[in-house]
Amino acid sequence: MASRAEKIHGIIHTAALAAAAVGGGLAQAPGSDAAVIAPIQASMIAAVGAEHGVQLSKGAAAELILPFSAAVLGRGLSQALLGWLPALGNLLNAATAAAITEAIGWAADAYFAEERGVRPMPRP
Repeated sequence: MASRAEKIHGIIHTAALAAAAVGGGLAQAPGSDAAVIAPIQASMIAAVGAEHGVQLSKGAAAELILPFSAAVLGRGLSQALLGWLPALGNLLNAATAAAITEAIGWAADAYFAEERGVRPMPRP
């Protein structure tokens, strides 16, 4: 049986992979991926919370995305500057979406761990 740490790592990495696939696939349509990536991130936050014993609705989890995602402006800027380029734009957008989703996931883990009064999971 997987430990809580392994489950949290899996949740975050799976969400980051999904966000990368969406970001890379929709790179030439600036902003179009946000409608798909935000629910992925909200589900990830809810799942990380559940691993910490906190039950969140997807709506409540979605409200937590904004404080956790200060890098969203940087993502929009990178997509506007290079996202339209075939191949390079797809790669850049996928990497940025994955990195931001990972950052949000680890921030959520730290947040829920602090709420419980425990140390957050070590990052791989």
